[in-house]
Amino acid sequence: MIDMAGKVALVTGGASGMGQIIARRLADQGAQVAIFDVNEQGLQETAAESANITPFHCDISSLEDVDARVAAAAAELGPVDLLVHAAALMPAHKLSEHSHEDMEKLFRINYFGTTYMIRAVLPAMVQRGSGRIIAFGSIAGIALVPKMGAYCATKAAVNAYVEVLQNEIRDSGVRAHLVCPPAVNTPLVDQTLASDSPGSILEAKKGGRLANPEKIVDAIEKGVRKDKDIIYPGEARLLYLWRALLPKLWWKVVMKFEK
Repeated sequence: MIDMAGKVALVTGGASGMGQIIARRLADQGAQVAIFDVNEQGLQETAAESANITPFHCDISSLEDVDARVAAAAAELGPVDLLVHAAALMPAHKLSEHSHEDMEKLFRINYFGTTYMIRAVLPAMVQRGSGRIIAFGSIAGIALVPKMGAYCATKAAVNAYVEVLQNEIRDSGVRAHLVCPPAVNTPLVDQTLASDSPGSILEAKKGGRLANPEKIVDAIEKGVRKDKDIIYPGEARLLYLWRALLPKLWWKVVMKFEK
């Protein structure tokens, strides 16, 4: 990714999936890594892998919890040099059947959790004139699919928030990167498969076509090294262009999987 030896990184969703992979790699580089998650078992198991990983139980949908845990991590490890925000939920429901309560929860975690985490570390970074933020949006915020309308909406909001932010802070010395991955074979996509999953994701899982998380993280690291504002790893760029240039064909194809 970038040289993080002797620096402090904070990774949300660090107990599983791509957050866990990134936390391991940063720790191997010699960074002190704080991992945030609500999965207590995953936190402890991941932290046990390296003396450079420190676990913090944190509910990112709570502004109070985020502020308290970020302050605790900074007090224990030092000022945060890098935030990698990977935590999210990804359930699947038809919009006509998705409860308002569940959709509000999804926005509190996916969208407001993003804003809470970034705002918790950004002022100190700006004051120092250095720091880096890597925030996971999703290609799902652009290449929309049925049964995931609420999730797609939260990620469209995250995509917009981070893209605006990176331009607002461009001259501050702080860099922000937006990552828009495709569907990846992690516990996050398992949430979708355990609910009313879109047929396209079911077929991708059965056919072994879900993206490999290690390869996606490789692509993210490459994008960060090249200092890209927006990183489309794996097949994400192809999906972006398909949806943008041929929207009718996009919907025709994804809806075929629902029959």
